[in-house]
Amino acid sequence: MDDSSPSRAYIAHPDILHGHHQSVYVHLQAVSELAGRLAAKIGFAEQGQLIGLMHDFGKYSNAFQEYMRLIIAEQTGYNPDNDEGSSESSTSRSLKGKIDHSSAGAQWIFNSLFPHFLKLKQQDQALALYGLAITQALSMCIASHHSGLIDSLSENENVFANRIKKHDELTHQKECTKNADPDLLSQAQSLVSFQFISESSQNLKSMFDRVVLSAIEHDYYLGMFTKMLFSCLIDADRIDSADFEQPSNKPERFKQPDWAFACDKIESFISRLEQVNPIDHIRAEISDNCFNRAQDETGIYSLTVPTGGGKTYASLRFSLHHAKKHNLDRIIYIIPFTSIIEQNATAIREVLGEIDSDDWVLEHHSNLEPEQQTWRSKLACENWDKPIVLTTMVQFLESMFASGTRGSRRLHQLSNAILVFDEIQTLPIRCVHLFNNTINYLTRFCNTTALMCTATQPLLNQLPEKIKQFGELQLSLENELTPNIEKLYQKLERVSIKNVTKKEGWNEAEITELVQQQLSAVQSCLVIVNTKVWAKKLFQACQSQVLDGTKIFHLSTGMCSAHRKQILDEVRSRLSSGLATLCISTQLIEAGVDVDFGCVIRFVAGLDSIAQAAGRCNRNGKQQKGHVFVLNPAEESVGMLQDIKAGIAASNRIFAEFSEEDLLKPKAMSQYFQYYFYDRHKEMTYPAKQDQSILNLLSSNQRNINKTPFVLRQSFMTAAKQFKAIDAPMHSVIVPFNDEAQNIITELCALDMRFDAKSYSSLLKAAQKYSVNIFPNVWQKLTDQQAVYPIAQDEAVFYLSEEFYSQDFGLSLEVTNTQQDLIF
Repeated sequence: MDDSSPSRAYIAHPDILHGHHQSVYVHLQAVSELAGRLAAKIGFAEQGQLIGLMHDFGKYSNAFQEYMRLIIAEQTGYNPDNDEGSSESSTSRSLKGKIDHSSAGAQWIFNSLFPHFLKLKQQDQALALYGLAITQALSMCIASHHSGLIDSLSENENVFANRIKKHDELTHQKECTKNADPDLLSQAQSLVSFQFISESSQNLKSMFDRVVLSAIEHDYYLGMFTKMLFSCLIDADRIDSADFEQPSNKPERFKQPDWAFACDKIESFISRLEQVNPIDHIRAEISDNCFNRAQDETGIYSLTVPTGGGKTYASLRFSLHHAKKHNLDRIIYIIPFTSIIEQNATAIREVLGEIDSDDWVLEHHSNLEPEQQTWRSKLACENWDKPIVLTTMVQFLESMFASGTRGSRRLHQLSNAILVFDEIQTLPIRCVHLFNNTINYLTRFCNTTALMCTATQPLLNQLPEKIKQFGELQLSLENELTPNIEKLYQKLERVSIKNVTKKEGWNEAEITELVQQQLSAVQSCLVIVNTKVWAKKLFQACQSQVLDGTKIFHLSTGMCSAHRKQILDEVRSRLSSGLATLCISTQLIEAGVDVDFGCVIRFVAGLDSIAQAAGRCNRNGKQQKGHVFVLNPAEESVGMLQDIKAGIAASNRIFAEFSEEDLLKPKAMSQYFQYYFYDRHKEMTYPAKQDQSILNLLSSNQRNINKTPFVLRQSFMTAAKQFKAIDAPMHSVIVPFNDEAQNIITELCALDMRFDAKSYSSLLKAAQKYSVNIFPNVWQKLTDQQAVYPIAQDEAVFYLSEEFYSQDFGLSLEVTNTQQDLIF
């Protein structure tokens, strides 16, 4: 491409390190092609091309180019797209934030398309509403591409209208139109035709007309359409910026997975599995059922299998063959705990064998990507572009709903994909309607399949009648992949529940005595508690009480995942060798972790948690019946843990209505979720500030409905700023668990001297298993003690001082090399 014309001398990205710069023209052309390719998956390729072509149109302004010249003269080498703090000199920094380069393209598109909307309105008013929605969505994507999607309406302002009406002295739109390359303007003009708006409107209307929607669903879907286009733009922009920094990345883009080869690998693996015990035959039957159903159409399916029934291999078998059948792009596993991610990733890599696992499997589970992103983290953040991705429910929810552009980049990857939700019952209650509406949109309009896997299936498709209009999961016909669930649960019944709760509760000495009794009887015992405080307290109490030869282990999220994996590997080794083993853990172990204890003691919680805990007892059927004791500690503070508190209340109702032998059966679990959901149905819209809900802010926005003539009324940014997948914002820190972790910290710090995007990304990926998430109050205490340090000046990735990490408990609030007063 000729880049020598005067207009093409306008700079989009400087590269001081290598002495060359990317022009605005080249950048816009490249992002247009990429965004169009990404948006084609959702049926709106031309719309993607248009927003890609015009997103940085404002960089044609003389003011922005003066800023570029200052950056180059100062040789700072910092990315001009960074809207956060940087190490630029005071001269260039003084211009940052004063030059609006995102409004010009938004205004150009809106002003070009709005007359066509008015013409369409004269012909077909109903169709024209979709034309206005598309005009608004395209303009909003460009106006938002550095901030995250802006509000259309806020409590006090018509934000979108004001952005479109922003004065030309501030947006430089006329000057940019004068300076821009004629070829680029001609290309843009050819796109913004009456035919473009007419056909776009018809496509969107036809899409929505396929299904019967409530008003809330309809408006929420318009927001989802906007979010998906925005995601395509953000990812295309980041890809081109990263490829400019690292041209060698380009050949790796858009490789279509060889699903046929992967299917052959799993069939070969399945054929080699031994079937020695009755449970092995049951697992094989479940797997075969999934294989047979893989040829079904895309949609929403459930895989309801008792714990230990082989869901990992069965769901992978379904997913690989389903992806092959429908030529899908990827399989994304969404999992509640990082410990299960590592376990499942290992199992998948074992299946794939000699396939290069780094090309196929991506584990993305840490919070190392900071909310306040630097230009480095923008280039390096994961966009889920591998065939098989394993991530957490927190990452998934934040990609859909959190603020900024970090998560938005990944959202389009959920189209033309299979989403496997492992342990779906862990979905936060306040996210139920947001989740249901999003999954319904993806499966209805984006050629996506969702598979809900668990032994304790929540009733997301059977919500109380009064709240169905807010969003209920629309399962496919014959959605359950496992026939005759009741019979399957009878076959896999390997434990009995012993409800030993009592009015006065169990004190520490009584619990310790019960542990000793069970260790004497069956050699191994797992105790699952509700809080980290109890995990530490009980671990310390048992150290001086248990029998000689018994090794005690502690597990909590205060330990990095590599630390937890090391402990779990040793636990499994001891269990398989029949050695006396006691493990005291928070609930991170109860969902999907493959361990087999002789006995489990579970602090009372929701029935779904109790059932999941039971799956860690007699998992492989070596005993005739394993025992799971449910007890209530006398001194346990769960007042602030609303999910646990509500779960206990619903469980107590089930204890009163069902016998112990029926507690793990589907009928009891269904009744439990009916109680649990009914009691908490007001929380499911995600209550927000000022008597609002996030569901309302992202759909009809009723409070502000009369403040705008526009179709999109969503308060995207207001909702995003209030959304948190967990109750408090978490900080993430890399901990010096071992030599490898320390080397990663050293190498990350060294990059401050000579930055390399590929190395930075690779090191952050490697650091995931050595990171710990920390609540704000703990973060503040560590900061006060100078226990955490940034890897570079103005960088938002931190590491922990070695003295504050314990090999017994993990993160500590005090200098420690032994077991001291620790926070975990």
